[in-house]
Amino acid sequence: MRVAAIRTGMLALLVVLLAVSAPVVAQNAANLKKDMIGQWELSTAERGKTCVVALKPDTMPQGMKLELEPGCANALPFTKDIVAWGIKGLDIVRMQDASGQSVIDFTEVESGILEGRRSGEGIYLLQNLAAARALTRSMDQMIGNWAMVRGSGAVICTLTLTNTEAGGDNFAVFVKPHCDASVVALAPTLWRLERGEMLLMSARGETWHFEADDNAQWRRVPDSADPLFMMRQ
Repeated sequence: MRVAAIRTGMLALLVVLLAVSAPVVAQNAANLKKDMIGQWELSTAERGKTCVVALKPDTMPQGMKLELEPGCANALPFTKDIVAWGIKGLDIVRMQDASGQSVIDFTEVESGILEGRRSGEGIYLLQNLAAARALTRSMDQMIGNWAMVRGSGAVICTLTLTNTEAGGDNFAVFVKPHCDASVVALAPTLWRLERGEMLLMSARGETWHFEADDNAQWRRVPDSADPLFMMRQ
C-alpha cells in the first residue's frame, strides 16, 4: 500500500511539473521566434563566405517562410536545400528542407550570434545582419600600419595588416625589421578578426589573441604583468 501511494504521488507530481513547464517552453519558443524575425548573415566561421537570409513569421507547410539572397547557393552550397525555418525545443533555430528534415540547427553562443555545425564541413554562424556589417566595417578599419607596444610604452615591433587574402579566410601580415625576439619567434604571417578578437598567426599555427580596448588599441589576452598592445600608427 505504501509503495503504491508513493508511486501515485510521484505520478501526480510529474503531471504537475509537465503542466507547469509546457507554458514556459511555449513562451520561450515564442520569444525566440520573435527575436529571429528579420535579416541575418549566414556564414562560415571566419565569415569568408556569406549570404543574407531573411526569416519571416509567415507559416507554410514545411515551417515558416524564409528568403535567401540569390548568391547563397554559390557561396554556401548546402543552402540550396533550405526551404523553411522553425523553432525546435527551447533554443534551437532549425533550417530545414522540403521534407521537414534539418539542414542545419543553430543555438545561440552569444547575444545576436548563433552557431551551427554540419558534419564533415564544420561550423557556421548566423548573426544579425546589421551587426555583421558593422564588423565588416571594423575589419576595413584594421588595414594599415600598427605598432606592438609594451605597457611601459616601448615599441617592440611595427607591422602592416593587409587585405590580401591568404587562404582559410585569413589575410597577410608584413612584419618590419628589428622586432623584439618574442615577435620574431612568433613570426606572424596571417591575421583575421574572429568573434571580437584580432588574431595574429604564424605559419605553424601559433596564435596571439588581442581584444579591443578601443578602435585604435588592442590588448593581448590572456593578460599578463607585462601587457602587450597593438596600436594604430
